[in-house]
Order: sequence, then C-alpha cells, then structure tokens
Amino acid sequence: MTLYLIGIGLADEKDITLKGLEAVKSCDYIYLEHYTSILGVDKNKLESLYGKEVIVASRDLVEKEAEEKLINPAKEKNVALLVVGDIFGATTHSDLMLRAKEEDVKVVPIFNVSVLNAVGIVGLELYKYGKTTSIVFPDDDWYPSTPYDVIKQNKSLGLHTLCLLDIKVAEPSKEELLKSARDPNYVPKTMPPRYMTVKQGLEVLIHIEDEKKEGVILKDDFAIGVARLGHDDFKIVAAPIEELLNVDFGAPLHSIIIPGTLHHIEEESLSMWK
Repeated sequence: MTLYLIGIGLADEKDITLKGLEAVKSCDYIYLEHYTSILGVDKNKLESLYGKEVIVASRDLVEKEAEEKLINPAKEKNVALLVVGDIFGATTHSDLMLRAKEEDVKVVPIFNVSVLNAVGIVGLELYKYGKTTSIVFPDDDWYPSTPYDVIKQNKSLGLHTLCLLDIKVAEPSKEELLKSARDPNYVPKTMPPRYMTVKQGLEVLIHIEDEKKEGVILKDDFAIGVARLGHDDFKIVAAPIEELLNVDFGAPLHSIIIPGTLHHIEEESLSMWK
C-alpha cells in the first residue's frame, strides 16, 4: 500500500492535479495538513469533490503522531496527506517521507504550484532569488532577527528575498495549556487564527532596523507586497516601504518581497504593480 504526499495548490479545491485527484480517490484515509499554510476554501469543498471524508491534520499529528496516523496505516491501506501549495515547501514533509521510507512504506509524491514559483508573476527573475525567509509574530516583545539578516545577505549578493509571513492556526494559548495541565477536567479555549499582514511584516523589519541600524530596511526602500497568489483576486503592489504600510492587501495569505539589484526588464515588469 502507499503513502501519498499530494500538493493541492494555493487557492481552492480545483487546484489539485488530475494525478493528485486520481490518487485521492484511491485512498482510505485522507488528511489535510493545516499549519504550514491554508487553502482559500473549507474542507467541505474538498470532500464534495473527492467524495470522501477529509481529516484536518494538526502539527502534532504530522510531526508527533505520524507513525500512528500516517505511516503504519500506509502499510496496509492507501493514505494521503494533502499539503497546500507543493509538498516539499516545508522540511516537515521531507522528514515524513524519510521516516516512511525507513519503515519500508511506499511513498508517492505528487507535486503542485507553490508560492516559491507563483511569485514569478511579479516579474523578478526566479533564479535571482536568494534564501527565502519567514517573518514571525513577536513573542513577548522579542523580535527574531533572522529575516533581517537573510535580507542583508541576499542584498549583498544583489539577490531578491521572498519573506513568508507568519500563520498562527487556531490553538490554545500558553495560559490555557497551563490551566489544562493543572486541571485534567479543564477544556482549553482555542484562540482564533492569526495571519500576518504585509503591514505587520514590514513593521517587524522596521523595528529590527531601528535596533540594529545597519541600513538594510529603510522606509524609502522599494518593496513588493503580495496577497492571495493563485486566487482570482490576488493583489500585488510595488512601492516604497512607507507607502506599502498604508495599503490594504485584504484577506490572507500575504508575503513580502525585498528586491535586490534589478535588471531593466525587471524594472519594467514592476511598473505594472506600482
């Protein structure tokens, strides 16, 4: 039997490939990974297309319960893990494939589009992107400087930087988890999901710049905000950072691109989004 890792694209239930859909229809258990990214529709849309139940998979299920829920069942049944975007956009899924192969479970990867190639619509040459980075929500006023450092390194090489913005899926707060640990009968309340916006991501970078003062992120620097790539209502705006702070990019998911050295064709392409 088989463990299928299936990319389902960026927008809705129709983005799955024909190969992916055929595999899903052959599966006994279908899980939707729901923490590295989100799809623009509810899982009932997927279930309507597939004609089968879709189980939402948390981080714990994919990382801590993989043997029980995904790998061991795939020794006797067909199991699918659906991943928004492409299957190998997160190291979690590469690790899952390695663990499955160690158990002699057959793994079939089925690829799809991800934000890493969908950003090609912006007009910057894909092979001129450097390391991709993530901007996360501050934790108790602690601002991890990794994205700032990655942008600095990429800029020094003339390369563009794609900044993926933080997602906090619905989960209990630390306080709620502590209450449930003290009281076995207490049911922790779930916090609503949070999706970082272009404005919030830029504010994080500006805050780090104010602390480091290395001239990597200046308010008159040019940047590109993107939202909902792959959706019909995608939005792209290229402008100085101080102007992007005032742009409403609408619903998630959002990303930020900090360009490096621009070729004249790239400059012309960006003029579409000014």
